[in-house]
Amino acid sequence: MEYLQAFFNQYGTLLAQGTWATIVMTFVSTALAYVIGIPLGVLVVVTNPDGLHPHRIFNTVLGWIVNIGRSIPFIILLVALIPFTRWIVGTSLGVPGAIVPLVVSAAPFVARMVEQSLQEVNGGLIEAAQSFGSSTWQIVYKVYLKESLPSLIRGGAITFITIFGYSAMAGTVGGGGLGDIAIRYGYQRYQNDVMFATIIILIILVQIVQSVGTHWARRIDKRNR
Repeated sequence: MEYLQAFFNQYGTLLAQGTWATIVMTFVSTALAYVIGIPLGVLVVVTNPDGLHPHRIFNTVLGWIVNIGRSIPFIILLVALIPFTRWIVGTSLGVPGAIVPLVVSAAPFVARMVEQSLQEVNGGLIEAAQSFGSSTWQIVYKVYLKESLPSLIRGGAITFITIFGYSAMAGTVGGGGLGDIAIRYGYQRYQNDVMFATIIILIILVQIVQSVGTHWARRIDKRNR
């Protein structure tokens, strides 16, 4: 007990600040990634050969763009985007400097998650909406997005956890948060207790997010009623 008290007296504030920075970094990046990823995913579904407005060339080009974005390892993208990040937010360090590459890396991933969720929607519902004269926007909003909401929420939890892991990598280049603490104290200074503390915090946060996402998805899912 004395050891734990001494540990928290020395590193408690540091870990609390790192935890908060990681949460902010991840939440903001996830939100912005969905702002970009949802329209991309919808466009991929709408323009595919069986979509509402098939367009082979546009769909192929958009698919290639999404696939290229997903194929670049985050640690490489993180370094490659440093000039762009500085141009956008004025720095490549700390939470602001980590958010830009996190969003760029996660948006293609979100687009594929959204595409998969929308493709799970019953085709009969879409045909019914078309027979009633619904516009493309009405079908996308009231059928695709509304019916796939439980799947989108589950995908959101997975995306959050994925970005959470990426945020730890951002610590290797001064991205802040728990990853930065783990690198500076746990790795560079050989303080294993700090390293273990960051790992435990990360595990707890991931479990909370996954549990909350699963809970809300089940509550919204009509099939569970």
